[in-house]
Amino acid sequence: MATGTPPRIAPTAEVHPEAILGEGVSVWDLSQIREGAVIGDDTVIGRNVYVDRDVRIGRRCKIQNNALVYWPAEIGDGVFIGPGAILTNDRHPRAVNSQGEVKSLDDWSPEGVTIGAGAAIGAGAVILAGVTVGSWALVAAGAVVVRDVAAHALTAGNPARQVGWVGKSGHRLAEDGGHLVDPSDGTVYRVNKNSLEAVG
Repeated sequence: MATGTPPRIAPTAEVHPEAILGEGVSVWDLSQIREGAVIGDDTVIGRNVYVDRDVRIGRRCKIQNNALVYWPAEIGDGVFIGPGAILTNDRHPRAVNSQGEVKSLDDWSPEGVTIGAGAAIGAGAVILAGVTVGSWALVAAGAVVVRDVAAHALTAGNPARQVGWVGKSGHRLAEDGGHLVDPSDGTVYRVNKNSLEAVG
């Protein structure tokens, strides 16, 4: 639920007049929020974060210091983006076109990253253009994610690969009698066709 308080913007932050900030949003020092960006209620934008134009960020997110979020990324509610994480938008990056001229917006088609509700992106992780990270997934610190990540998947490495499953608490699930159990809250899950579902 929104706090009912207006956004709090640090004096050194740069928020474009055409950006839309929800109630209770905090934007810390030296961050830049571009035109058309939409940031949901009670989201915290840390120090020196870049939010590109027309990016969509949900409610109650935490975007930590030095993260870079490029257009046209879409971030669901309750997402954590760790310090220095990068959400890219170009699968074929070049400064110039094949004629050697500086590329313009007409010379490329951006592909945004999509992050599902409740997911977490670890510090220094890089998510390549066009990748979808499923709800409640956890991308480990320093991972380079080149393909889609299933909901609740724990993904690590370069290139990143699934190494386990996590519950909504963010803890790695433990095997117990053919099921997977969240050690922090006891929730029981099962794997069904490479997706995770709660039991009961």
